[in-house]
Amino acid sequence: MAKPPSKRKKSTSAASDNSKTLPNFANEDISQQVDPATATITVSAVEVTELTQEEQSDRLHLERKVEQAFFEAGKALMELRDRKLYRSTHKTFEEYCRDRFGHNRRQSYLLMDAAVIFDNLEQKCDRSDHILPTNEWQIRPLSKLAPDIQPEAWEQAVESANGKVPSHRIVKDAVQRIMERTQVPNTYQLGEVCQILAKDNPELRGKGGCWGIINHVGQFSCTIKTWDGEYTVGLQHLKSYSYLPSECEEMQVICDRINRVYSSGLEESVQRFLESLGKLNRAYLTGLEEKVLSLLESEITHKEAWG
Repeated sequence: MAKPPSKRKKSTSAASDNSKTLPNFANEDISQQVDPATATITVSAVEVTELTQEEQSDRLHLERKVEQAFFEAGKALMELRDRKLYRSTHKTFEEYCRDRFGHNRRQSYLLMDAAVIFDNLEQKCDRSDHILPTNEWQIRPLSKLAPDIQPEAWEQAVESANGKVPSHRIVKDAVQRIMERTQVPNTYQLGEVCQILAKDNPELRGKGGCWGIINHVGQFSCTIKTWDGEYTVGLQHLKSYSYLPSECEEMQVICDRINRVYSSGLEESVQRFLESLGKLNRAYLTGLEEKVLSLLESEITHKEAWG
């Protein structure tokens, strides 16, 4: 009886036949392929419509809102602080900003400082295109200059940026050039008691005549602790009381005491009393002032003890 043909052989045979009939792509002459450099690609044209007058106006308005977001934030923070709108939930403005916005103390005050500088530039920069900052980081270096010099530094930075919004580095370079030109040696010392001279500086609005303790000495400015906080002040806005070392130490204690009462968030009438102490032009408290301040301190201690 004849055996059926082997399937394995058929399969092998088919594979052998295919190998004979399939073209050999590996050996194909690539010179016959199309040259990509001469290939023609067809692209469909898409018509882009021009913006209408109203759309152009809307775009400009929205761009300004984006650019001024940090300015509006700084203004809002200042109003929240000045009106003490945090007092129903928090003892201090710093605690409120940390819990509500996730800010550390420095972030909130940087935004507020930037808002003051932005407002100053917007009012005083004499440019037809009126290039203004778009974020806080760009204008932070300007805080080292007096308000009347800030516009000059900003315009120099804009010019260096070829008419565009300058970067932090460009602004910093412009500030440095001006500071080197107007350099005044800083002779103030840590712990020294000084008076703030507000003059025309909007950043020091309401602080004229206040005394404070210098707790940081920079090249062109000092950080001074007053009855209600800390402020970085240019040398031209400070005046030393020339107190004796012992008097400076006493005023340091008084400053800390006043600041503690202020941070407790007591009534508005108390704040007025503290502000009057913050403008003393003598190195001591009177007997009545000492009694009132001690009473307020005991009230705070009692309040803290009872939660």
